[in-house]
Amino acid sequence: MDMAQLLSPRLSTSVASPSQPRLSLFSPISRRTLPFHPCFTRRRGLFLSCHAEALVAPGSHREEGSAHSSDHLDLSSWLHLNGLPPCKVELKEKDCKDKHQPIRYVVAKEDLQAGDVAFSVPNSLVVTLDRVLGNETVAELLTTNKLSELACLALYLMYEKKQGKKSFWYPFIKELDRQRGRGQLAVESPLLWSESELGYLEGSPTKAEVLERDEGIKREYDELDTVWFMAGSLFKQYPFDIPTEAFPFEIFKQAFVAVQSCVVHLQKVSLARRFALVPMGPPLLAYKSNCKAMLTATNESVNLVVDRPYKAGEPIVVWCGPQPNSRLLINYGFVDEDNPYDRLIIEASLNTEDPQYQEKRMVAQRNGKVSVQTFQVYVGREKEAILDMLPYIRLGYISDPADMNSVISSQGATCPASPCMERAVLDQLIVYFASRLAGYPTTLKEDEGLLADDNLDPKRRVATKLVMLEKKMLHACLRATNDLINDLPDHTVSPCPAPYAPQLK
Repeated sequence: MDMAQLLSPRLSTSVASPSQPRLSLFSPISRRTLPFHPCFTRRRGLFLSCHAEALVAPGSHREEGSAHSSDHLDLSSWLHLNGLPPCKVELKEKDCKDKHQPIRYVVAKEDLQAGDVAFSVPNSLVVTLDRVLGNETVAELLTTNKLSELACLALYLMYEKKQGKKSFWYPFIKELDRQRGRGQLAVESPLLWSESELGYLEGSPTKAEVLERDEGIKREYDELDTVWFMAGSLFKQYPFDIPTEAFPFEIFKQAFVAVQSCVVHLQKVSLARRFALVPMGPPLLAYKSNCKAMLTATNESVNLVVDRPYKAGEPIVVWCGPQPNSRLLINYGFVDEDNPYDRLIIEASLNTEDPQYQEKRMVAQRNGKVSVQTFQVYVGREKEAILDMLPYIRLGYISDPADMNSVISSQGATCPASPCMERAVLDQLIVYFASRLAGYPTTLKEDEGLLADDNLDPKRRVATKLVMLEKKMLHACLRATNDLINDLPDHTVSPCPAPYAPQLK
């Protein structure tokens, strides 16, 4: 692909400004140069020396004649040219329904058995903060202050893309541009959806999470210049403006989301190496919640050992960690219908207007809860979650000081619950779950009808899958609560009034 194509504009689908033109994920905006950038930077009493080779893979240099004869190669050829050992996988393409190029994915090149090493990527081809910044102390300082690893890695790749074909990483960046942060369902993170497309998530708490994450990325963008001043070893070789002048927020966000979609969280490594960009890793590898295969680091490489047999041509999957579907969608652009880690969040809080608020707060703390308590409802374990919530909600219903003194003097989470109180507590849960379901603009049946349409927009499809799975959990909560009501010994009892009932969100 020609570099000019990589830099070509396309219409924006950004949450923040849907009308602004959008460029490819690491698009350069300005080539204005700075007259001078010091090789030594002093900030907060820390002196940083420049390491010219810190950004260059071993054996390669930035001089234009040794440059990168690999600029015409595809990703696989570039990897093998630069030290990737023979591996048991290859890349295939899948057409997409949108206007973008097909996405690529990793498949078994031959039959594999559980325990086989599918591939081993040398550390020289893995992008981590210690390699990017050339100083592990600086890398740790940055990521424990105001900037995340993702922001630093995104900034590095944006500056590398400004180098064009001179960059050692050009074939890798070109592949990231091709993928455009799209996951295995060929959908971008909703962080890059338009305002109207975010409407597909109406009723889901995921929509608020997207907007909150967007604000967080903006805060990181505002801190980008900190990296410039602290890491002279990184930026002295880039003749461009400081970050916030070189890149508008929209471009940074696109790069951030692209890095987010492919970053790997390595275990048992230093802080500066824990987040890595691994060619042949995600998004080329598909994620699966019930898979146990992970990319693992050694002193020399990052390896993938498969956890199951594969036939030649089958896509390779890796574990995405214990993430609910809302995070899978925001981070990687897909949802997993077989995700055992999917969950809903319910926030319960004691009423601060309650005259006995302090006593109830003390009892809650004694039992491992707080005045604003988060309960997690895991798929398939809805009744278990409700039973965990009941003692906390009952506590909020106590109004008699004698009953409160009894609770304070007792051990454990037991609260005296009269039949009318128990019915009131369960009725509050019924109303809460029903109100959450009513917040969705579609029913489960309507969702199923949408998904039966083969021509459904890919973003609408993945959003519909997410909200449908959320609704199924809420319906399961309703059934479990109704079962508890049916188990009450006396159904003629009216719910007791509760002027200071806990609030549920």
